[in-house]
Amino acid sequence: MYRFLIIIEKGNLGYGAYSPDLPGCVAVGDTQEEVEKNMREAITLHLQGMIEDHEPIPTPQTTAEYVEISLH
Repeated sequence: MYRFLIIIEKGNLGYGAYSPDLPGCVAVGDTQEEVEKNMREAITLHLQGMIEDHEPIPTPQTTAEYVEISLH
């Protein structure tokens, strides 16, 4: 089982997603649910391609955190 962070961004025409630990692995969708589903499929295909090409699967290094900022 692999676990990769994905970043989801809302645009004017829908949603886009990418994984910082898998350069070039991206997906789009009309809804957040659709882009998440599409991104799972994209990651699966990306990793299968890496295995077929005898490339090592990267160890996820990216994390995300929200920070609270108080402006006075």
